[in-house]
Amino acid sequence: MPAVNPKESKKVLYVSSEIFPYLPESDMALVGRYLPQGIQERGYQIRSFMPRYGCVNERRNQLHEVIRLSGMNIVVGAVDRQLVIKVASISSARMQVYFIDNEDYFHRKAVDRDASGNFFADNDERAMFFARGVLETVKKLRWKPDLVHCQGWISYLMPLYLKKVYNQDPIFADSKVVLSLYDDLNDLKFAADMAGRVAIGDIKAEDLGELAEPTGINLAKLAIRYSDGVITAATGVNSSLEAEIKARKLPVLSSPVISAEDTAYIGEYEQFYDQILA
Repeated sequence: MPAVNPKESKKVLYVSSEIFPYLPESDMALVGRYLPQGIQERGYQIRSFMPRYGCVNERRNQLHEVIRLSGMNIVVGAVDRQLVIKVASISSARMQVYFIDNEDYFHRKAVDRDASGNFFADNDERAMFFARGVLETVKKLRWKPDLVHCQGWISYLMPLYLKKVYNQDPIFADSKVVLSLYDDLNDLKFAADMAGRVAIGDIKAEDLGELAEPTGINLAKLAIRYSDGVITAATGVNSSLEAEIKARKLPVLSSPVISAEDTAYIGEYEQFYDQILA
């Protein structure tokens, strides 16, 4: 009888702002593309999610709707928004990518800024919808992740929702959260009333203190509070975030070298996962 890889039973859910080749090459997009493949090749089971931004070409990338997963409504700011799930395959990696879609939030031809460089006014709602859309879809898949790895600001409400809203659901009750931080948060500002709309289920005002001033840095601090480990995935991570990680005594992996050619960092990530899951 062949030996069983002990990691085959471990499941890692990747929730990313960017995945190459659906978005242009960047450190974040490269990690979103190659890390899940590398972790899968090491014996883990994986699922990957990202938003279906309007700039993602559906025909070229062969996206198609998953009817059995679509059709749910998610309430954001007292308005029902339809959740549409699409999927594409990266055949060379033997992996699929699931896309969270909604006509109001993700059909504009940009990721998070308008043609003048202004941060979209509803980016907070887009983050709420994305995080909850991923969680509800994973529930429908009946796929129980041991670890959820979030990267990119649009995923930063995921740790809060996992630990305060979905923590009693048997699918997520035992899930650990790893958060990747980059150097893309300094100028981000969300709607002043963001906290009031983020608060669903058992979330209370004291759970959202960081969002009294809803900036990208403070959203990241909120995500750190509800994470089990942090990866500082760039050398320019804001110093106040590094101080927050230290104050909360979280395990941290610092600035692994990331490139499409050199995938040695994948082994570092795997060791970090093992530390968090131990």
